[in-house]
Amino acid sequence: MYLSMRFDFRNPAFAGTSMADRYAAACDIAEWADGLGIPASMSISEHHGSEDGYIPSPQLMIAAMAARSKTVRFSTAATIAPFHDPLRIAEDFCVLDHITKGRVDLIVAGGYAPSEFAMFDVPVKERPKRVTEMVNTLKAAFAGKPFEYRGRTVHVTPEPYTPGGPKVIMGGASEPAARRAARIADAFVPSAPEFWEFYRDEMIKLGKPDPGPGMSGNAQVTALASDVDAGWDAMGPYFLHETNAYGAWKDAAGEDTPYNVFPDIAALRAAEFYHIVTPDEYIAQLKASPFPVAQFHPLCGGMPIATAWDSLKLFEKEVLPAFR
Repeated sequence: MYLSMRFDFRNPAFAGTSMADRYAAACDIAEWADGLGIPASMSISEHHGSEDGYIPSPQLMIAAMAARSKTVRFSTAATIAPFHDPLRIAEDFCVLDHITKGRVDLIVAGGYAPSEFAMFDVPVKERPKRVTEMVNTLKAAFAGKPFEYRGRTVHVTPEPYTPGGPKVIMGGASEPAARRAARIADAFVPSAPEFWEFYRDEMIKLGKPDPGPGMSGNAQVTALASDVDAGWDAMGPYFLHETNAYGAWKDAAGEDTPYNVFPDIAALRAAEFYHIVTPDEYIAQLKASPFPVAQFHPLCGGMPIATAWDSLKLFEKEVLPAFR
């Protein structure tokens, strides 16, 4: 059994929760996960200028959550390369690697929301160039030696805690991104399964180890409730807020993401992207998998903190014992 969680800290006004309380709850969840006795990982996303407070600084949140845990692994998903100075990101992650004692990785991506590119005055067409520079800079910086950067010699300190530094993973939603990841990154996380085959093909062409078939991210959301209908009554408004907020970015960008805009909770529920299941149903799903991975987005869309804990406690008390 493996536990995977993600956080983006959307906090719409109707949620009625302070951002400080939401950040504190995530730290409590990290401590809780650390005590379950199973491997666990948490990814923190990044977006900018969002009205609902979507977190713009995942490294800071990871540092806080890592301080409350000893074994949980963390990652950014994703560090949006066009909006950052590569040297500053390298410094941040060298420090973060020490804070976590080697429990942090980062996924680098190009971003897609037009409002963010406008906010940072970055042309969208520069995404590939900036992603490539970010990945190459991080790999060079994490080696712990002086290196050439934009025509000058630089040296990022301190050296990482982990020899060679945190893993630098690329995210992407195109064939060029997949093949670029094979050339320069440590791994690839596609936004849709079909892009994996381009990555695998390029890895083999380069003489690198075959990563195997079928690796893809899973953006679908699962939560637990003893009564599924009551669960939808409690959680549905927050699921709807999340998908519609992401869907608005998708429509503005004209790019392929897993999220769509829905008129109401009934339509969203019928789409079966967000799932509320009973503990017994989740046990059956996990046992049908060759390697059970429990995936949660506990504060999804501004979910009330108490509601998030209700779902997580059902996992701890009713699902996890079936895998001991």
